[in-house]
Amino acid sequence: MSKNFAIAISRQFASGGHEIGRRLAARLNVPIYDEELILHAAEESGLSPEVLHYFDEKPTNSLLYSLSMTGVHEMNAGGVAQYNVPVDHQVFQAQVNVIRSLSQKGSCVFVGRCADQVLEKHEGLVSVFLHADLEDRIARVVEYDKVDAAEAKSRIAKSDKRRANYYNFHSRKKWGVASGYHLCINTSKVGYDNAVELIAKFVELKQIQDLT
Repeated sequence: MSKNFAIAISRQFASGGHEIGRRLAARLNVPIYDEELILHAAEESGLSPEVLHYFDEKPTNSLLYSLSMTGVHEMNAGGVAQYNVPVDHQVFQAQVNVIRSLSQKGSCVFVGRCADQVLEKHEGLVSVFLHADLEDRIARVVEYDKVDAAEAKSRIAKSDKRRANYYNFHSRKKWGVASGYHLCINTSKVGYDNAVELIAKFVELKQIQDLT
């Protein structure tokens, strides 16, 4: 693989998104940016990590909007305050700036945070959506979070709804709709390592196709 690529992974909750992203990055010898992106955004934007964590991948709603109106004033070229920029918008823009900056430095893997939409004009973009059978996702949450199946199912539903709302708010596409991604993988059917190999092979084939 010669040309720089940017793999943007969207994922259902408990479908293995971060773990597959981590293994994929190791397989391709490139960096991965998931929660680490929050720290990068904090460094670049001056917003506190606590604020970035609070608004990270959360949709705008009335409560968040009311809280966000404590945001700083945006300044025009003459240094005059024009209007309040909501904090959630500042957080998203900070992450947009970091995603674009990192993608220009070299090949990498992004997990979540609308990276596929942010990088839609990146020639080397490969967008992936990971999903899994509900029973497998419930079992994963039960194992890792030490909760019962009912609580696990509730957490899955809430997390998926939050991710969908966040993505749909910031994107012109719909979260989880196959036509919006280059590749969709059911991790229950192929497992994590095979999902990694599928994505790596897709990146290779896409690069070859782009050269023809």
